[in-house]
Amino acid sequence: MTNPTTGKPLKQIHLAAHFPGVNNTTVWSDPRAGSHIEFSSFAHFARTAERAKFDFLFLAEGLRLREQGGRIYDLDVVGRPDTFTVLSALAAVTERIGLTGTINSTFNEPYEVARQFASLDHLSDGRAAWNVVTSWDAFTGENFRRGGFLPEDQRYSRAEEFLSTATELFDSWQGDELVTDQESGIFLTDAQAGAFVHQGQHFDIAGRFNVPRSPQGRPVIFQAGDSDEGREFAAAQADAIFSRHSTLEAGRAFYTDVKGRLARHGRTHDQLLILPAATFVLGDTDAEAQELAREVRRQQVSGQTAIAYLEHVWNRDLSAYDPDGPLPDIDPAPGENTVARGRASVREFRDSLAVARQWRERAAADKLSIRELVIETTGRQSFVGSPATVADTIDHFVQTDAADGFILVPHLTPGGLDEFADTVVPLLQERGVFRHDYTGTTLRDHLGLAHPDARAQAEAEAQAQAEAESENRRVAS
Repeated sequence: MTNPTTGKPLKQIHLAAHFPGVNNTTVWSDPRAGSHIEFSSFAHFARTAERAKFDFLFLAEGLRLREQGGRIYDLDVVGRPDTFTVLSALAAVTERIGLTGTINSTFNEPYEVARQFASLDHLSDGRAAWNVVTSWDAFTGENFRRGGFLPEDQRYSRAEEFLSTATELFDSWQGDELVTDQESGIFLTDAQAGAFVHQGQHFDIAGRFNVPRSPQGRPVIFQAGDSDEGREFAAAQADAIFSRHSTLEAGRAFYTDVKGRLARHGRTHDQLLILPAATFVLGDTDAEAQELAREVRRQQVSGQTAIAYLEHVWNRDLSAYDPDGPLPDIDPAPGENTVARGRASVREFRDSLAVARQWRERAAADKLSIRELVIETTGRQSFVGSPATVADTIDHFVQTDAADGFILVPHLTPGGLDEFADTVVPLLQERGVFRHDYTGTTLRDHLGLAHPDARAQAEAEAQAQAEAESENRRVAS
């Protein structure tokens, strides 16, 4: 089928599901909201995504319980279970869906992480993926031996070397390196299998990697940074980007920018997928969905949540303020944020005085209370409408290059994905833009990515052909 607007073949949509973990997305007050630590919740969520033929399940990672005003942030008290443990367990109760985990490159070591991902890829028959992230704050670093934190340029420098070192470990086993001794019948291993030596700015290691080549060769690599360094890192090394740009205009701008960086790294457009996070609210009609979305936003931002969010900007204890009243008439406190610790959103408000000024202007113009302002400024659902409207909108985003697909974040777990799977997915399938069934077994198959060995062989063959043609031209001249 072709796109009537462009005349090109219709792009196939990639869909994934993000188990949201502890955050303000989940409507905790809803009686259908379940545990975020009991395995049954993860299993239900994963099986729903697999039933809908999604590409993968995505898990975030939290390395420290966050604090607000010296107390544990209320949503974190439900716990933050280990990513590898959950994904390994899910590998046993699913068959095809990819298993993607966020693992930090600042406070881990390449050998350890490579070993864990190679093992997960074996356990899942080739469904592992790694979202490579860095850590930005000393507060998280206090949990680890090195402590502290790295400046932004060093964080990405370490991440790049971390990933390249892990890749060396994955690639230290090439092909079938186990052979059988004909006389003894004992399995022997090629003398070079698993051998590695790496000397660099951040890592100086040598030895043998003890996990043989896994079904995918190496896990699919995701990256979620949005800075210029993060975008360049993704263009150079990632297979997919977990983007936060879920509006049409912002999505197209991000898509064009990142895809435009690929050529200078010797890569083509199809070698990097852009998958924004997206929330959704469905109703029988568009009007009903809009009303439900307004209610969901009010449930997500309670009065207490609104005050806590405001403290990220003001860097002050604002517990005495009425969330249904006006913004504080005092200015934010300058200096390091000591109220909210371990919260990524603190980084968004480096110029807190400018943010406070803008918010006051908006609150005055629209007559908004603290809670109403926070509801307006912390984002809305990406897709709101009937199943037909949501299917149409998602398809339009993908066909017009605002994204290659979406990582869906429901506001209820574990059952919040069910309605989407039962109503929107069939409509996308009818359009011919989403699979009816899996056609491959690995996550690379689902995402249309070449196996690293096949890619390396193709690149080597292309290089050899280019050299032969150059030699022929030299001889002919």
